[in-house]
Amino acid sequence: MSAPEISVVIRTFNEAKFLPALLDALNLQIFQDFETIIVDSGSLDNTREIALKKADKLLPIESHDFTFGHSLNIGIQSAAGKYIVIASAHTLPFNRHWLSKLIEPLDDHKTAMVYGRQLGGKSSKFSEAQDMRRTFGPQRTVLRPPNFFANNANSAIRKDLWRKHPFDETLLGLEDIEWAKYWMERDYRVIYEPEAALYHIHEENWRQIRRRYYREAVAARWIGIKGTKHALITPLQEAARLLLDWGTFLYPGEAKQSDAMRFWETARESTRFRTNKSISTIKGLMDGGIMDNPNAREKILFDRSGRAVVIHGVGEARFEETEIPQVKPGETLVRVAYEAVCATDIDIYEGTLGYYKNGTAMYPIVPGHEFSGRVVEVGPNVDHLKVGDPVVVECIQSCGSCEACQRENWIACKQRAELGVIGRNGGYAEYVVVPGRYVHRLPKDFDLKKACLCEPLAVALKGLKRLRRTWRDRKLKREVAVVGAGSLGHLCARILQHWGHHVMVMDRNPDRLAYFKGSGIDVSDNLAGLGDFENLVEVTGNPEALDAILHESPAGARILLLGLPYAHGQYTFENIVAYDKMIVGSVGSAAKHFKMAIELLPQIDTTFFMEKILPISEYARAWELAKSQQYLKVILKID
Repeated sequence: MSAPEISVVIRTFNEAKFLPALLDALNLQIFQDFETIIVDSGSLDNTREIALKKADKLLPIESHDFTFGHSLNIGIQSAAGKYIVIASAHTLPFNRHWLSKLIEPLDDHKTAMVYGRQLGGKSSKFSEAQDMRRTFGPQRTVLRPPNFFANNANSAIRKDLWRKHPFDETLLGLEDIEWAKYWMERDYRVIYEPEAALYHIHEENWRQIRRRYYREAVAARWIGIKGTKHALITPLQEAARLLLDWGTFLYPGEAKQSDAMRFWETARESTRFRTNKSISTIKGLMDGGIMDNPNAREKILFDRSGRAVVIHGVGEARFEETEIPQVKPGETLVRVAYEAVCATDIDIYEGTLGYYKNGTAMYPIVPGHEFSGRVVEVGPNVDHLKVGDPVVVECIQSCGSCEACQRENWIACKQRAELGVIGRNGGYAEYVVVPGRYVHRLPKDFDLKKACLCEPLAVALKGLKRLRRTWRDRKLKREVAVVGAGSLGHLCARILQHWGHHVMVMDRNPDRLAYFKGSGIDVSDNLAGLGDFENLVEVTGNPEALDAILHESPAGARILLLGLPYAHGQYTFENIVAYDKMIVGSVGSAAKHFKMAIELLPQIDTTFFMEKILPISEYARAWELAKSQQYLKVILKID
């Protein structure tokens, strides 16, 4: 097959939200003789998976190797076309003629570069959309020195000229202007073509905006188009633009379609935008030396942040931006897909969990330990995982080297962390860093929504295995009472039934008991009949239920306690001793229980656990619903 005339190079970093629409729009262009090349610099979302499906080539590079010029040079080096079209991943062509209009001027051999019009989108900040409108007007322009400008969010160049002068890989930005300046000074033309228009969609937070204008100012000073003297006039320029922004909103009619409140909201946002832009530009113009520090360059180029629910203290939780830690040897970065709400999460928020009362655990903490996700980064010394693997993660994470750990008594480890509880942030976040040895890979087609139940299922399996050790004949089918029909009790009942035992579930909540209708599991709305069961599982943590079990269970009873917290109460153990009863306690789980849970989960009915799924931003509502016991489980969708 003959080589395409055009190679479209798209740089990406966490562009899963916008990339599919751009690639679909490219396939609708009138001009179709092109290939698409994605250069991805370590995306943490599923950008690479999208690129593999929809683009012609995917060229991954490491984040620490990224500069704007380097990523473009990597893409162009593999390009087959004689013309190179460069588009930002968060753009969308205005119409089906965008591509043909953009490359048309390159037929003249004296034209080195063309850049097209950019329009703000609905989600653009008002002032930024006005900057685009003023910068990219309706008139076609042939640029001449010293009017050096270009923009690689929407541009096209000739590959033969690129071979002679690749993009500058040292710059923090403005590699497009440097390239245009180089060829304009050699009598080549740079053309602005307004008919080659696309929407440029920025959804940056204020920190990202500050970083962008800072690095562009550093680059502007580095390539010589601005100097420190421009720092003096920047505030005046931005103040003038702010007044123009307000005037544009008020005239010729934008305000007629809105109320005064909308104007003041826009005015506040515009003021904040202009202030951030002005301060960052001044700092960048004054701080050209940052170019010599590779660590500082990487920090400016990449915003390794994600959103998470952070509990800062009792009754104080916020959904906020958090920094994603760098992955160390032995660690794994997981992009969380689903997080199931656990009563422990709410106890941490309300300050009732014992760990936070006695000082074992400290705020702030990102809660959550019942989650599923996909691996997006693997540190050195992690050999059993690769990027893209679907995974679940153990909650209790011991040190692995102390005397207790050597005896595999993980719960006795004094240095143990508990994910989302003690010492390690959990799954109420877009990304979580965990030790690789606690990460379990799932089968490729495993339902990630269902997979977030692996942790509570592993907890139930550990407890029931401990109960089963007290049975002399483990093959004998037994009568077992499960007190508590919440999520953990429900799972215990399903496991016991799967093992072939007859199960009675006791709970005061008729809605929870209704989940067992037609399952073959018996139910009761009271504790009458406890004396008929030699094997009992207590999952409520209710002191009254515990007291009833201790006194009313028959001689020789074996009692598994899984509920927390039981609070303070007065119990007499004379009845336990006098009647040969046995109490077994259990908390958490270990690797072997997770492996069992992964194998068992597809075999048991968990339909009712999937009834209520909310976005992570509605975590507070999810907690209220969980407390109301209206649903068997409330699940948060993170990814």
